[in-house]
Amino acid sequence: MAPTDLRTLLERAQTWPEEAQQELTAIAAEIESELRGGEYPATAEELRIIDAAIASVDLGEVATDADVAAAFAKFRRG
Repeated sequence: MAPTDLRTLLERAQTWPEEAQQELTAIAAEIESELRGGEYPATAEELRIIDAAIASVDLGEVATDADVAAAFAKFRRG
């Protein structure tokens, strides 16, 4: 993306709904943090989801190889 494309996009983004602007800002902050080599600050919701996933695995609730193959086949079909 050329610098002028980025400027144009940012100008258009100023007309977006507030929620969309906040999302763009958050995404840009994540990218900037990664470029600096910083750590990713997970949100409370992301941490909750991670904890729930770990608990499921601890309970043995994991997909079988057949489950995974079926899921991939389904999404490949489109």
